[in-house]
Amino acid sequence: MTTRITQADDQPQWGERFTRNLYSSETPIPSQFNPESGENIRWSVELGSNTYGTPIVANGRVLIGTNNEHPRDPKHQGDRAVLMCFDEENGSFLWQAAIPKYTDYQDWPGIGLTGVPTVQGDRIYLISNRCEVLCLDLDGLADGNDGPFTDEGLYLSPGNATAELSETDPDILWVTDLIGELGVHPHDAPFGSILLLGDYLYLCTSNGVDASHKFMPAPEAPSLAVLEKATGRIVAVDGENMGPRTVHCTWSSPSYANVEGRDLIFFGGGDGVVYAFEPFSPDKKDSEEIALLKRVWRFDCDPTAPKENVHDYKGNKVTSPSNIYGMPVFASDQVFIAAGGDLWHGKNEAWLKCIDASQTGTITKSGEVWSYPLERHVMSTPAVSGDLVFIGDCGRHVHCVDRKTGEGLWKHYAEAEIWGSPMVVDGKVFIGTKKGDLWVFAAQPEKEILGQIDMKAPIQGTPTAANQTLYVATMNRLYAIANTPAAR
Repeated sequence: MTTRITQADDQPQWGERFTRNLYSSETPIPSQFNPESGENIRWSVELGSNTYGTPIVANGRVLIGTNNEHPRDPKHQGDRAVLMCFDEENGSFLWQAAIPKYTDYQDWPGIGLTGVPTVQGDRIYLISNRCEVLCLDLDGLADGNDGPFTDEGLYLSPGNATAELSETDPDILWVTDLIGELGVHPHDAPFGSILLLGDYLYLCTSNGVDASHKFMPAPEAPSLAVLEKATGRIVAVDGENMGPRTVHCTWSSPSYANVEGRDLIFFGGGDGVVYAFEPFSPDKKDSEEIALLKRVWRFDCDPTAPKENVHDYKGNKVTSPSNIYGMPVFASDQVFIAAGGDLWHGKNEAWLKCIDASQTGTITKSGEVWSYPLERHVMSTPAVSGDLVFIGDCGRHVHCVDRKTGEGLWKHYAEAEIWGSPMVVDGKVFIGTKKGDLWVFAAQPEKEILGQIDMKAPIQGTPTAANQTLYVATMNRLYAIANTPAAR
């Protein structure tokens, strides 16, 4: 058992708390490091073969989702989604949640765990590959089974077998099945990062199409859900009926801000619309019925796109609906979000949008501050640093945009598609590519390349900064990067 080190500058959620801005005040963070020589590498550890998530750092632990290509426990074999937990100080392996698969196209073979955990205290909140919301103990089973859930052995075993548990297995406190309780239909892989606000968890449901990509099996199922963090009870959902307009799936994660005295939850729908909702407020009658969230405004990122029979446009690279993959980021009373044609099935058109978050109602026209064109498709979440906005796209470019005007200040050809997002820290912009390069730019209006570092494997997630260390996950390895002599 290792000693937990509690730090003041953790990163317990993907993006800045509440706003989701991919910005950190950590310093110093090196712009040069070498995975082969060990220069400025504190430690690195092997993961599976597919890692799409982003590292999270909290209370002396580093958490990352991956697959089970390289099993760490002989009793957990085969294709699984794995949440791994490492010691922040030295990268030693502590425990894992090796979750069995669901079905093929709803839990893609080999894709692993794509969800990004959120941590508060000694509790982890996670969307699993089985479209469940899990609450886990940050210490795993090393400090015993806290309950009330005590069926970890059965949960971790495919079929009806029961696995023998050890200290390297997870301690599950509760499980909420979104498929069973809300009737959602996940597609490819449930994905999301849970927003924790007060006593409640806000999350996307990953409701999507079937294997043909031409049919929505659960069109009436919600896209946004609110759970009680203590019990996992579902207390509210959206009532926006996004399903029939969702061209692929719902994979965006919510954010929160107070705008001119109004508390707002921002959510990017699979229908290409950004929504603002009032946070859930419990009824004084303590009703067990699931409430509907109250919408404050809606902003359609692509108002002239098809809104009916959206799946008829599958494969149309000229005319199609739009969707949203990244998170809505809040800064300076504005929401920044990227939207466009679906990467696999939609048109080659995408934008970075700036929205006035202070308005009410349908604000598609009145709320657009500016729109900046991106290339082909976009998966990224923007990062805001002062008067600059950074983002990557699937047209292989990194963009720097003026936050106030939407003017493009510079862009750089990154040689490969970008599926992850930029991270701004210590005056630098870090962003990875599917080719395996980690690009480093100066976070300034003039383009200055500080580094192009070969990480030896594709980078699909977003770098994380915590406690003077940059964490970068490639598809098969996690690196802790800091100003340090050559290390392992």
